[in-house]
Amino acid sequence: MTWEATEISIPHDEAFKKLLETFFQEFIELFFPELDAMLDYSETRFLMQELLVDIVGEEARELDLLLETRYKGLDGYILIHLEPQSYKDHEFRERMFIYFSRLFERYRKDHKLIIPIAIFTSDEVREEQDTLEMSIPEHNILRFQFLKVELRKQNWRRFIDSDNAVAAALLAKMGYTTREAREVRREFLRMFMKLRARLDQGRLALIMSVADLYFKPDRAQDEEILKELIDHYPEEEEAIMELMPAWKRWGYEEGIAEGIEKGKEEGQAEIIRKLLLHGFSPEAVSKAVELPLDEIKKLM
Repeated sequence: MTWEATEISIPHDEAFKKLLETFFQEFIELFFPELDAMLDYSETRFLMQELLVDIVGEEARELDLLLETRYKGLDGYILIHLEPQSYKDHEFRERMFIYFSRLFERYRKDHKLIIPIAIFTSDEVREEQDTLEMSIPEHNILRFQFLKVELRKQNWRRFIDSDNAVAAALLAKMGYTTREAREVRREFLRMFMKLRARLDQGRLALIMSVADLYFKPDRAQDEEILKELIDHYPEEEEAIMELMPAWKRWGYEEGIAEGIEKGKEEGQAEIIRKLLLHGFSPEAVSKAVELPLDEIKKLM
């Protein structure tokens, strides 16, 4: 099993959106258990990306994710709008209300309920506002409140015994101290090993890609952790070793650079073999060491 999918850098927003699309049920189960109990996931479908227009500013706005599913309590279809937010925006509450208003205007005849959910992914720990209110004395004109999850305010230790794919992918984005960073790193790999038993390679690669966005590379520490895991799970040694080229793309930045620097005729073949052995595709190695693909394949 190789990890070619992780050799390509995936932009944060794209990777995060793909995570929510692939593991929508797991996301709801993890952060909104009461809502989870009310949804019938067997009839869930993602809608085409909606384009909404802000009448005031004539500004085109796109929803991040919009899906339709069945709500048990109403015995009907509802809409769920998921909106990741990575930076501070004082107008975010208003934007969420505008989205909700446009969705309500367009879908109110077909859907009995619209649930807006914001996922705050900032590195800062702060209280994100989730309510927009308007009132006059003795009379409330409007109170709009969306659901939210603030990842940095989640205690990572609550999730390490979970077999939830979203918990693993986002573990490094949750709240922990600098002293706990190594332990978080180790627990992520342990959780990932558990997921291998029930997920296909494509979904595992997605989890690894998202996690890689948040972990800071430390090769020496990574090697120590992998050795610890091998000692603890000797029967999984081969599978654990397969993680090495994927986690922080070991060898892709360092090994290939070494291959270029030491790429003399005498040692180049050995370096190429090591790169191939670490899971890099012949095409990636060919491009890195500037040799024809046919010559690379002869060394496989």
